[in-house]
Amino acid sequence: MTKNLSLDFVDRTIKTTGIVLLIVFIFGIYYFGVYNSLAIFSGGVWALINLIFLTILIKAAIKPGEIDKMKVAGLALVKFPLLYVSGYFLLKVEVFKVEHLVIGFSIPLAVIILKVISRALFGLDNKTQKDEHLEGAL
Repeated sequence: MTKNLSLDFVDRTIKTTGIVLLIVFIFGIYYFGVYNSLAIFSGGVWALINLIFLTILIKAAIKPGEIDKMKVAGLALVKFPLLYVSGYFLLKVEVFKVEHLVIGFSIPLAVIILKVISRALFGLDNKTQKDEHLEGAL
């Protein structure tokens, strides 16, 4: 495992989840129908936006040095009410089934779990550390 914590993993997860959502949406229209596929896609986009706002909020709130409290409060006031009200209205759309929305909400979590498992199985973190040691030796 790497010793320093960076948010590159989250950025890669957001990009991978976006690609997975597009693939699921395109093939889902054929296999599940338009509304079911749109519900999965909408739930996934909601979860992606939630992850993006959470990342921005963490970057603003947890950093060395002075913290801009107004920015953190503004982000919190935008993220929590607007995002969760939009999630409520997604659940209230009558053509969207709750099961498909939950699948969409869970896609970023599945991508994170699969990325962690693949990094652990293939030892990608160990390779990165070895490369860093080689660069320092040269």
